[in-house]
Formats: sequence, C-alpha cells, structure tokens
Amino acid sequence: MRTTRHATYNLNYHIVWLPKYRQPVLVNEVADRVRSILHEIADDKGVEILDLTVQPDHVHLFVNSPPTNEPALLANWFNGISSRKYNHRYADHEGEKIGWARGCYAGTAGHVSSETIENYVQEHTEGDS
Repeated sequence: MRTTRHATYNLNYHIVWLPKYRQPVLVNEVADRVRSILHEIADDKGVEILDLTVQPDHVHLFVNSPPTNEPALLANWFNGISSRKYNHRYADHEGEKIGWARGCYAGTAGHVSSETIENYVQEHTEGDS
C-alpha cells in the first residue's frame, strides 16, 4: 500500500506498446537508452516501475501509480515523452528516430500472462498513423 496526502492506494498497471510498423529496433544501446529514459519519466511523474521489459519489438511496463493518474495518461506519458527525449538526445537524422505505433495495451493489477501480451503484440495492426 502507498499513500498520498488524500489517498491510500495499491494501483498497478501493465502497459505495452510497440515501435511503429513493429520494427525490431529496441536492441542493444537503443534498448538501454529507452530503459533509462522510462526510469527518468517515472521519477519525474512520481510513478514506481515494478517491472520493465524492453523487447526488440515492444515495451512491457508494469507500474504502481497514484489514483490521480489514469492508465491512458500513463501510457501517453511513457510513450510520448520517451519518443521525444530519445529523438532529441540520440537521433542525428530521420532514420535513427524512434516512433511508437498508435494505441497500446493497458491492464490493471492482477495476473497478466505472457500469452496475453504476446497476443496483443501479434494481433496489433498499425491502423492509420
């Protein structure tokens, strides 16, 4: 249990998102940089990262967050800010930039199986981005 000035809470969220076109770009140094940026964002926003897995074609984030932060806001923070920070710091030209696909998977605390995450990754369609 965690507390804020006006609440006691235990709110955990699973958030999964993909690079644009599901390109396997999150490897080696890129993955390390993305991991570091996600931890920065969590610290800045007062969110605790419980688990973080950066795979070549998706990011799986499990966080604990105060009740003022809805899952969509958390997803927007992590994928929006991480893309901007990464591209500003590390992308010297267009081909090095990271962009995220539209949409994400968001689930609440409890058990999320690796099969659920894999199904999301496999079934995700880019849509109109």
